[in-house]
Order: sequence, then structure tokens, then C-alpha cells
Amino acid sequence: MKEQLSKKAEQVSLVLKQLAHPDRLMVLCCLLDGEKTVNELVGYANASQSWVSQFLSKMKLSGLVDSQKKGVFVYYRIAEPRLKAIMTAIYKAYCVAGVRSER
Repeated sequence: MKEQLSKKAEQVSLVLKQLAHPDRLMVLCCLLDGEKTVNELVGYANASQSWVSQFLSKMKLSGLVDSQKKGVFVYYRIAEPRLKAIMTAIYKAYCVAGVRSER
């Protein structure tokens, strides 16, 4: 039991490390609304197109996001349901609640 829990904790830790940057969180929050191109995501993050592309490539290798080519554009989406649940919880706890409390 302890060994299984330790292995799961390691997996979760790796995901949380990938999320531990404001621009990455912005990109993933944007993907909560649905598929987006790299150019669309650059507008939400305070980062270059190259940086966003690299981040998405790493997330894709981890199986957390997926992409689909439509014509000349590549669209990214959150592929891992647990990541979507985590991002939804973060958004609700910090973004929606934060906006309401600031008013």
C-alpha cells in the first residue's frame, strides 16, 4: 500500500511541477474553454510562441494535452481528465472566487 501511494505521489508531483508557473497556468486555464492554437494561447500567456510551443510539447509527451491538425493549424486541448479536474478546481478556487471577492 505504502509503495503504491509513494509511486502515485511521485506521479502527482511531476504534474504539479509542470503547473508551477503562472504562464503555464494561464495556458491551461485557457484550454479549459476548449481547443486553441499556439497563437491563441500566446495571447493569454506572457510568453513567446516558442516558449508556449515547448511547454505544450512537454505536456503532450506526458499525455496531459493532445493536439490535432486542422488545415494549417494545430489545435491543443487538455487530454487528461484528471488534469482538467485539477485546473477546473484551481480556476474555481482562485480565479472565479478571487474575482468575486475583489469586487
